[in-house]
Amino acid sequence: MKDVLSAIQPTGDMHFGNYFGAVKNWVELQKKYECVFGVVDYHAITMPINYQKLRNNTWELIFNLIAVGIKPENIFIQSLVPEHTELAWILSCFTSYGQLTRMTQFKDKSAKSKEETKDSFVSAGLFNYPVLQAADILIYRPKFVPVGKDQEQHLELTRNIAQRFNNSVSKEYFRLPEALFTETPKIRSTADPAKKMSKSAGEKHYISVFAEENRIRKQVRSAVTDTGKNTEGQMSMGVENLFELLKATGKLKEYQSLINDYNSGNLKYVELKDAVADALIEISNDFKEKKTEILSNKKDIKNQIKQSSWEIRKIAQETIKNVKELTGLINVKF
Repeated sequence: MKDVLSAIQPTGDMHFGNYFGAVKNWVELQKKYECVFGVVDYHAITMPINYQKLRNNTWELIFNLIAVGIKPENIFIQSLVPEHTELAWILSCFTSYGQLTRMTQFKDKSAKSKEETKDSFVSAGLFNYPVLQAADILIYRPKFVPVGKDQEQHLELTRNIAQRFNNSVSKEYFRLPEALFTETPKIRSTADPAKKMSKSAGEKHYISVFAEENRIRKQVRSAVTDTGKNTEGQMSMGVENLFELLKATGKLKEYQSLINDYNSGNLKYVELKDAVADALIEISNDFKEKKTEILSNKKDIKNQIKQSSWEIRKIAQETIKNVKELTGLINVKF
């Protein structure tokens, strides 16, 4: 069993929304807990994607994760651990159809898929992916899962599935994972602060952690500060987002100074934007230097991740063996 499990889809590039919203927290969690972090490529194919780029995106994300501080030995690739899909099938038999129809992300993503592809086709994989997500978690029987409020529904479903399984086999086999809520900033698009920072919204809506300096500075300087929909006396979403970014970088002295300027009515947006850009560039340069080292040793890194996936897979194999024993399925000795 592991203490902490979390996962991320292989979108290739990493933006500051990903980093400040999740990955930075993972780096810190490694110091306190036994952690495993999955790059979940099975999940990536539930929505229309460029299949030719999937493998490259997977490796690119892994290189990025290591560059920002995730230990290679804590990383596994989901498709290298086939027990995930085996457990997902078994757990689907302990999941009600009604529960899956109530998952809000299915409704949102299926509508988005139809809009983007102009096709009414929605895959059964998209409908069933919360069960695979539950298997991703339960197969390592972790104590904690770091989640944001928007993911709470999925973790609750995971706990419900685990409890139903335990009740059905009359054994408390799966421990019910607890949400690990940590203070993670909600980073929004600098182009449209009403939206979260996301690659799916287009290039202008995210700032890559590994972008060139001039690109980062250009995007921050063009950040929307006033949407025209602000309540009088209330900080606009655009300005609030810039302050959130600055605070997330750890530049608390600069943050407090500029907040004081804002409260006194003396804030110049250009100074706030320059402070944000400088802080992001400082972080980016450090990570780019580490990534250059990684890319010079790509073959060894790939072999290391394949080995770590194999070592982590041993936990999954033990879980499957026990689950088969409990459900009357035929076992194979590992």
